Amino acid sequence: MTLARKLAAEALGSALLFATVIGSGIMAAALAGGNDAVALLGNTLATVAMLFVLITMLGPVSGAQFNPAVTLVMALRRDLAWRDAGLYVLAQLGGGFVGVLLSHAMFDLPLLQLATKVRTGPGQWLAEGVASFALLLTILGTLRHRPAWLPVSVAAVITAGYWFTASTSFANPAITLARTLTDSFAGIRPADAPAFIAAQLAGALLAMLVGGWLFGAE
Repeated sequence: MTLARKLAAEALGSALLFATVIGSGIMAAALAGGNDAVALLGNTLATVAMLFVLITMLGPVSGAQFNPAVTLVMALRRDLAWRDAGLYVLAQLGGGFVGVLLSHAMFDLPLLQLATKVRTGPGQWLAEGVASFALLLTILGTLRHRPAWLPVSVAAVITAGYWFTASTSFANPAITLARTLTDSFAGIRPADAPAFIAAQLAGALLAMLVGGWLFGAE
């Protein structure tokens, strides 16, 4: 695959994934009647279903990373050139911004927003580190032993993360930034995003170290 096709896949996948995360949050909150558990369930099911489809469809093109933390780990492992990694991240961020605009447009909301939902505190920061660690370890282990199962494994760990972590498992710096631009169920206040991103990167790097030892060749 050419680099242009890879970047297009990363941008398109990020746009569809982020539109799903935000759009399903808007729809779920509107239909749940104030029941946050029901809203979170709806948000979870839509997100992991789209994630499974996108990894299955676009994985053979670009690796279906859609996540700067994943891209960073792949570059550090020399599975992806650093120049390409930088372009991947730009494509993810650009596609993600388009996804935010699409979700707002579909629900007739103002296109440009800033989130006001507070998501902060040591528990949530730890949760983001744990969620990112679990996601990256799942990716590395599945690629090593069962690569055909990657769409299922990633969808499954994100499903679990939505419910066992205090932060509902963003586990992705790009989606964290995108969520600062929506004042909806999925939003996060811009002031709270840097700590989330730092925790995500720390969890991803720890998973790389643990995975390199745990899954490395004898």
